[in-house]
Parts: sequence; C-alpha cells; structure tokens
Amino acid sequence: MKHTSYIEISKSAYTKNIEFLRKEIGPKTALSVVVKGNAYGHGIENIVQIAEENGVRHFSTFSADEALRVCNVSKHHSEVMIMGMLHHDDLEELVRKGINFYVFEFARLEAAIAVAKKLGIKAKVHVEVETGFHRTGFEWEDREWLAKLLQDNLEFLELKGLCTHYAGAESISNYVRVRKQIKLFKKFKAWFDDQDIDFEKCHTACSAATLLYPDTKMDMVRIGIASYGFWPTQETYMYRFQSLPANNKNPLRRLISWKSTIMNTKAVKMGDFIGYGSSYMAPRDMTIALVPVGYGHGYSRMLSNQGKVLIGGMIVPVVGTVTMNSVAVDVTDLEKVQQGDEVVIIGSQGDKEITIASFGESSQQVNYELLTRLPQDIPRWVVE
Repeated sequence: MKHTSYIEISKSAYTKNIEFLRKEIGPKTALSVVVKGNAYGHGIENIVQIAEENGVRHFSTFSADEALRVCNVSKHHSEVMIMGMLHHDDLEELVRKGINFYVFEFARLEAAIAVAKKLGIKAKVHVEVETGFHRTGFEWEDREWLAKLLQDNLEFLELKGLCTHYAGAESISNYVRVRKQIKLFKKFKAWFDDQDIDFEKCHTACSAATLLYPDTKMDMVRIGIASYGFWPTQETYMYRFQSLPANNKNPLRRLISWKSTIMNTKAVKMGDFIGYGSSYMAPRDMTIALVPVGYGHGYSRMLSNQGKVLIGGMIVPVVGTVTMNSVAVDVTDLEKVQQGDEVVIIGSQGDKEITIASFGESSQQVNYELLTRLPQDIPRWVVE
C-alpha cells in the first residue's frame, strides 16, 4: 500500500554538508552528528546510514530509545551518546551496550556507579556542568562533592567527556551570556585539571557555536541542524556571509524534499465556497486539485489560505482550510493537470523551489519545529 506522501533524503547534499563542516572544525576536532527528534525529521535509520558512509563514527541522541535505534542500524559500531532522557531502569542495558550518556545530577551518577559495580563494566559518562543554560548540569557549588564521587569510583567509570550547552549561540543578543558560559566552562575544566581528573574529550559546541565561536570547538562538536543543510538562524548566516568563499556563498545543502500526488480535481463555480466553512470564496470559475496531505501529516492548519505547493513546475496556492488529511490548491491556470501528478510540498520542481524557510514562515514554525513534527510514518527514501 502506498502512503499519501513521501520524503526524499539527498545523499549527495549530505556529503557536501559534512565536507564543509569538517573544514570548519579542522582535523583535530571530532564530529558528533546529532540525530535527536528522529534526526531532525529525516529519519534516524537513514541518517546513520549515510553519515557512516561519510566517515561519521559518533552520534548524539536525546533519549535512550533514540540511542538504541542508532545502535541497531549502525554498521561500524559507532559511538552513541545520550544527552538527555534515560530511565534508571535503562542503565544496565546502556552500560552493557557501551552507550555513552550524560550525567548532570547526583542521582543518575550514583545509579550509574551502582550498575557498573554490579556488572563489572565501566559506565561511559559525560559530565555536564551548568554554565548558564539553567536546565541540566552540575552547579559550580557541586564541584567538590562531584570530584570526590568521581575520584572514589574511577574503577567503575570511563570519563568520556566534560560538557555543557550554550543558551542561544545562534543570536547576537545572547553574545554576553554565551561568553560568560565559555569562561565558566574553562574555569570548571581548570578546576578538574587541578584535581587530576581527566576527561577524554571536552565538548560544548552545537551548530551555531561551531560556526560563530571558534574557541568552543575544543575536542568535539555536536552538529545538528547544520548537518541537515540549514543555518541555525538567518542571523548566523549573515554573520558568516563575508567569510564564505565567493564561489560558494551557501555551502550548506538541504537534504529533504516532501512530495505527494494529486488525488483528484474538481471544477468550482465563481461564488462557491471551497472546503469547510466560508474562509475561501471562489473569485472566478476555478479548477482545484486535492492533495492528500493535511495537519495530520504535519502540514500546519495555519497554512489555510496561506500555503503553496509546486505542480507542473508552477507555484500554486492553497485555497480554503487545511483539513486533517488534505488541502485544496488552485490549479486553474495550469494545463493538463490530472490525478497522479507530482506535488512538491517542500523542495524543487523545474526551476522553482519551496524552501523549509518559506514554508516555516507561512506557518510561523521555525525550521527545527517543522522538521521534527513531520510524522515518523511518512516513508523516507534516500536518493542520490
């Protein structure tokens, strides 16, 4: 059975993005690809496959279930790191599988030590410190007890990393706050050094920090949105614009295209209302095409009378209210439109394109939200 729409993931675009990012970080800094949120809507299984083909051997997830998906598809025994949620009941399996995970509170660290003692296998932990994001991380005031706990249990712990997360590195309005965070992280690092506590890697940089704050790259960077071909914000791109080569002012390539087909067409008389309610009255005799994608598939209801799609190489508008399973579009001015014709919701057709950015602006969603809200049951196919 075919689905009502499908998503294509471009392997060649991903390769270009990884090449650009490796040049940005240099040969001494490791690259961890962030695949949380179903790999930003692209599909964990797809991205792990093409990332490993491009030499990536480290992946960051938010939760334990995502980490297991990476392990199940990895062909190169890549390292996997959980940055957020796990249940203490998960720890035995995580430690047995050698999955890395953040510790940012004493309860999790103590539980990890207990499991490692029980199994006789070292827990691979990354110690997250609080530098100003104020969500997770050990406070500066915790450092002495934290250091004692680590030193007393080194036979049960593999200290894979010391890390933190920045509070909005993608915006210049957060510049002072981010600089304070960098300073405090370095203070933490120096203090641990004085206690002879060594971590395999220091890592703090997300996509935005990597692109805007060179001193945050350290031993490893955690790259999410940029690996999928998007600048974290327009502001980030503007800041970097002058430093990009003249022959390649936008080195990041979008991977994702979202496509469907026309379900049916219908003639509508001038003055008739289209779809639910009275939000759209036909201003002329019209032909509409029904596309079997609606808010149940991640096409926001806010795109009612606002959205656009590509059919026959032309941009055509959504008319009427977006329903759970379909949208109507105005194809009056197109020739030879028929059932089964390709509809591009996001992506290119001929020389026209509907970008994620333009799609997001119409629905008041940021790139991150729009991508990660694409339902996981929409088929995703890797293409060249």
